[in-house]
Amino acid sequence: MTTWVWVDGGGGRGGRDDAAPHPVAVPADEARVPALDRGLLLGEGVYETLKVVAGTPFALTRHLARLRRSAAVVGLEVPWDDGALRTACEAVVAAARGGGGWPGDLGRLRLTVTGGAAPLGPGAVAASPALVVAAGPGTAWAGPARLATVPWTRNPDRPSRGAKVTSALDDVLALAEARRRDADEAVLATPAGVLAEGTGSNVFVVLDGVLSTPSLATGCLPGVTRELVCELVPVVPRDDLTLADLRRADEAFVTSSTRDVQPVASVDGVALPSVPGPATEAVVAAFGSLQGSASDP
Repeated sequence: MTTWVWVDGGGGRGGRDDAAPHPVAVPADEARVPALDRGLLLGEGVYETLKVVAGTPFALTRHLARLRRSAAVVGLEVPWDDGALRTACEAVVAAARGGGGWPGDLGRLRLTVTGGAAPLGPGAVAASPALVVAAGPGTAWAGPARLATVPWTRNPDRPSRGAKVTSALDDVLALAEARRRDADEAVLATPAGVLAEGTGSNVFVVLDGVLSTPSLATGCLPGVTRELVCELVPVVPRDDLTLADLRRADEAFVTSSTRDVQPVASVDGVALPSVPGPATEAVVAAFGSLQGSASDP
């Protein structure tokens, strides 16, 4: 199974506002980005990951909007209009599906915008940003999630707060620690001990019959699936939840664009009382109904 990629290094090609889009998708091992790209050297980039179902990316409009919001937070230009980005997405998905990229209906799509190639040094200025769009096989999340809390924190005052950035080494290390403890996802709190998010997911808990999730004030990412869940059912955003609240929750679930709504089985090796609980089941049903009726809600 091959991941297919479309790369635009700038200069007007590939669907900028002043040029018609002409994307050409190639297998990933044939795609190239400059060795001095600031995304590679400095982690200067933003990205979006989407689930693809039967050739159609889910909630693409919301993801493109968040890509632009993330870029604005970190000061990156996104000169491609939405039509060009959609064309690039269609090209790589069609190439991957037609070229054996994935055998079934489930795929994965990623758009990445980096600072582009520039002279060495963090103060250098790139001539233009770069865009990479990649599509490949998706992964079905099987069964409830096992969460592990980790000692590292999510800083709500960091300059990239609210942006989905490519510099994710801290999350990679936190997830590796969780997996060493036989868990599927790591959960982080703020330096003040407030529950924030997972490394690649948003967290929801049911306490005393009320469904809550960490508010954006905690520094958690404004997830697209989180946003949809909050529109589908009553949810109370809170900035005072703790890791202890997560451990004592009646039920909990995590959300992301590839896992949808995933019940939580345990936290730090201790099973939750209800898996999945009634609130989780209601959200799973509502989200499934939404996906079945609209590909771009």
